Amino acid sequence: MSNDKKFFEADEGICEINVIHEEAAKRAKNQLLDDNTYMDLSETFKIFGNPTRLKILSLLAVEDLCVCDISEVLGMSQSAVSHQLSTLRSKNLVKYAKEGKQARYSLADKHVIEILNIGIEHVLE
Repeated sequence: MSNDKKFFEADEGICEINVIHEEAAKRAKNQLLDDNTYMDLSETFKIFGNPTRLKILSLLAVEDLCVCDISEVLGMSQSAVSHQLSTLRSKNLVKYAKEGKQARYSLADKHVIEILNIGIEHVLE
C-alpha cells in the first residue's frame, strides 16, 4: 500500500487530461527571451548561490568597503575575499575604484540590492 501512496503523491501535480489552452500557451511563449539571455541569467543566479558572496553583497548594500574591511568583517583572508569579489565583478554585480593603494568596492547598480532584498524577503516569509 505504501508504494501506491508514493505513486499517487508523485502524480498529484500533473494534468489528468491533455488539453492545450492554445491562446494562453501562445501568450506565454511570446514572452520567452532568447536562450542566451536565459543562460546569462542562470549564470548570474549561480553567483547568488554562494553564502559568502551573499554576505559580501549584503555588506556592500550598507556601505562601500575596501577588501581589508570586508576581510575583517567576515573573518576571511583578503585573498579569499578578493577571489569572491572577482567572481561578483565578472557578472557586473560589484564595481571598484582604486583609492591610492586600496580598492573600494560598491554594488554595481540598484538592481543588485533589489535582487538581494527580494531573495531575503522570500526566505523570511
